[in-house]
Amino acid sequence: MRVLVAASEVVGFAKTGGLADVTGSLPRALARRGIDCRVILPLHGSCRRTGLPEPTPLAFDVPLGDRTVPCRIWSARLPGSDVPAYFLENDDIFGRDQPEFGRGLYQFNSTDGTKRDYPDNGERFAFFCHAVIQAIRALDWWPDVLHCNDWQSGLAPVYLREHFGRHPDPAVAARWNRIRCLYSIHNIAYQGRFAPPLMEKAHLDWRLFNHHQLEFHDSLCFLKAGIVFSDRINTVSPTYAEEIKTPWYGRGMQGVLIERSNRLCGIVNGVDYGDWDPSTDPRIPRRYGLADFEAGKAECKAALAARMGLRGWQGQPLLGMVARLVEQKGLDIMHDAAIGFLGQGARMVVLGEGDPWFRDMLSGLAQRFPGQVGLRFGFDEDTAHIIESGSDMFLMPSLFEPSGLNQLYSLRYGTPPVVRGTGGLADTVTDTNTNTLEEGTATGFVFHPYSAEAFRDAVLRAMALWRHDQAKWGRVVRSGMSQDWSWERSAGEYHKLYSDMVAG
Repeated sequence: MRVLVAASEVVGFAKTGGLADVTGSLPRALARRGIDCRVILPLHGSCRRTGLPEPTPLAFDVPLGDRTVPCRIWSARLPGSDVPAYFLENDDIFGRDQPEFGRGLYQFNSTDGTKRDYPDNGERFAFFCHAVIQAIRALDWWPDVLHCNDWQSGLAPVYLREHFGRHPDPAVAARWNRIRCLYSIHNIAYQGRFAPPLMEKAHLDWRLFNHHQLEFHDSLCFLKAGIVFSDRINTVSPTYAEEIKTPWYGRGMQGVLIERSNRLCGIVNGVDYGDWDPSTDPRIPRRYGLADFEAGKAECKAALAARMGLRGWQGQPLLGMVARLVEQKGLDIMHDAAIGFLGQGARMVVLGEGDPWFRDMLSGLAQRFPGQVGLRFGFDEDTAHIIESGSDMFLMPSLFEPSGLNQLYSLRYGTPPVVRGTGGLADTVTDTNTNTLEEGTATGFVFHPYSAEAFRDAVLRAMALWRHDQAKWGRVVRSGMSQDWSWERSAGEYHKLYSDMVAG
């Protein structure tokens, strides 16, 4: 089987979030299953700076507005694998990311300090989607499945079906139409909506601009395009697949998803245990496993407390959080909840970057509870690993969470997560109660109402078990550390989905 994964970012070359982790890890796990899997993405400046991609002689022109834009294919291998990666080069379109000047893959820092989307993002990723399909012909490598991801590749299935699948030569059209499209929604909140004139710039027929196909509230919507024109749709957890069919979570897309519900499924993201395993992790102060987690975590906790400037932490539960500081991650219910558990002696450390309002809120908590709150704004991989290993519990009070990765890291590191029962968190964390403790299935602490009170009570429940019954606490830790949320597990589910698509 041949699978081409199209994405705007892939870890090892370009990353802004979890999408890159998926598109970097899943293809390697698929390759280990014998699938000929390859990746295609833009040649961002960050890709060049790795020094890995090399130019090929393959090039073509892509129509964009009233001009044609050149595109050249570069190639490399995914780091640590033999998986081929292809890069689509046009420096005017994709070579602009320069972090030192506040310029990222999709956004730039404006003069007032806020992040803003590049005004031509619609044109940039229409070019990308069209170029992905042209690259298949240029490479003369014909996949059984084209696996597109998030809004940035949402138009690729449209170009495949409407431009290439309508070729006047029936034999050529048949070759294109044998390619099946899978469209993965990693976060439905990001939809890629642009003003209608982009239809002409992207060379899309106006007959497609209707509420059944590309139009969404008088905009051209890349996400809707991917949903409508793909053979199958999946998202990154079974619960999220159900949630996005409701008005609360669907962000206006619930109607089209309900229409295509027989084509929609959920597969939980995996974890690369090569990077996230306390028994082999070079970033943590002491490695440990199931047999010696008490001693290992105690040493890591001491190092974390020192690193984050905590005082009087001995004998107190230490709560960790690594997250983007945005409303989605539950930061708007953090303040009142934290007053409750910090008032009961807990220590808390937070690593993250995001909304200045939430930074100020956390800084206010640190001032109110001196020595109990450690903050680090920005992102540091070493600190993230030490938080996972040194915390007693991990906090994820998310408003919504399509899949989530940190709760999976926390399980493996013996750090029971306190999570809201939504999306992938609901699918991967089993609440601790009398029954689950007896069954040996408890792995964390789950609350449901999105409120500071419910979050606080879940944390206090976890703190009480930690303080008063270490034997039961150890059962929760061991159960979590024994879970298998590897990419091998997820890749098996994707393999079955691809096979069903090709057979159907």
